[in-house]
Amino acid sequence: MNMIDQFVWVIFPYLCVVVFIVGHIFRFRYDQFNWTAKSSEFIEKKQLVIGSILFHIGIIPVIMGHIAGLGIPKSWMNALGVNDHLYHLGAMYGGGAFGFITLAGMVILTSRRLTTRSIRRLSSASDIIVNLLLLFIVFMGMYATLVTNVVQPDFDYRETISVWFRGLLVFSPDPSFMSYVPISFKIHILFGFLILAFWPFTRLVHVWSVPLNYTRRSYILYRRNRPRISKK
Repeated sequence: MNMIDQFVWVIFPYLCVVVFIVGHIFRFRYDQFNWTAKSSEFIEKKQLVIGSILFHIGIIPVIMGHIAGLGIPKSWMNALGVNDHLYHLGAMYGGGAFGFITLAGMVILTSRRLTTRSIRRLSSASDIIVNLLLLFIVFMGMYATLVTNVVQPDFDYRETISVWFRGLLVFSPDPSFMSYVPISFKIHILFGFLILAFWPFTRLVHVWSVPLNYTRRSYILYRRNRPRISKK
């Protein structure tokens, strides 16, 4: 294995994760006032609502699918009664459906940010970079799922990418598992790690600000202030 492979499949992923962790700690300590995302809802709401709903409906199952595909060994799946054919049907049709929903949401949100002049002026460079990166990552994931898997049906990422990824988690990565991985999967993976490095310095940090305390907060009562009519 040459030095380029060592850097791309060992050093680069760890470097991105370190930036992800240290960047979040630094920003939380020194930039809490800018932690939340800027709202552009008052400028344009229709596309924002449609795009956000589609993206969030799609991305959660997609993330869960990635966790299952990368984190659970193939032998465990077989032991649970999920054979290769059944697994690939779920990945192809289930993953493809939710991936398409996610991609549609990202297309709408990215188009909105780039084509609506007032929103584009409000956007920072990092906002545009994040939108384009997410759009590209989702597109490459869809391409790998729906095109590469059809063109190269013998390729099984659970015997290559998944093993390499679990090696990263236990600090024993073997870049040789990535040698014969199709280029579409490689691009999808590398840009996925790249956005981790960008994450702490963009509006993506608002993901960690889920207002769970709202579920325990008392109701707020609003009463109309009726003007008093003076009696003469």
